[in-house]
Amino acid sequence: MMVTLVKFLIGISIALLVNSTNNYQSIRESNKLTEVYVSSNGIKESKPDAFQILDHKCNVCHRKRNKKRVFTTENMNTWADDIYTQVFVKKRMPKSKKIKLTSKEYQDLLTWISSTRTSTNGI
Repeated sequence: MMVTLVKFLIGISIALLVNSTNNYQSIRESNKLTEVYVSSNGIKESKPDAFQILDHKCNVCHRKRNKKRVFTTENMNTWADDIYTQVFVKKRMPKSKKIKLTSKEYQDLLTWISSTRTSTNGI
């Protein structure tokens, strides 16, 4: 009786594992289809626009006051959550009264941050 129960549990575990692997494969295939759709329909990637904003509006002060957080194309994705918190939640940035973000710049940053979250989570 105990051996039958163990075999049954192993069978269910294998079935669930195979199913989750297939789902993961489906997600990867969906990402590839999305990339093809984006490239073939002229939808541009958000990272270059976001970097331009970070470089022209944020790095101006960061180079002088916060050198540890100067944004580059290599490190900007790692700061995405912090940027979201400082710009959109706490509304602390940009600090300078001279530097303002336009509504398009806010939208471009938000689009880029959203894309980093979905690509990080594999969705």
